[in-house]
Amino acid sequence: MRDLFSILIPGSLVAVLVALAVGLFALFKGGEFGRSYSNKLMRLRVLLQFIAVLILVGAFYWRSRG
Repeated sequence: MRDLFSILIPGSLVAVLVALAVGLFALFKGGEFGRSYSNKLMRLRVLLQFIAVLILVGAFYWRSRG
């Protein structure tokens, strides 16, 4: 299980970073692309952050049990 968390934690953090970067790019680019995607990407970022927090809480819980 420790190996699983060592993959999930960095993966979830990278996913949040990518969603944030693309969302900011869409926000500052403007135009049709920015209008249609910036809000959706920021919502995706919030969802990915929630998942990342759940993974971190699960990892801390798993470590405290063992």
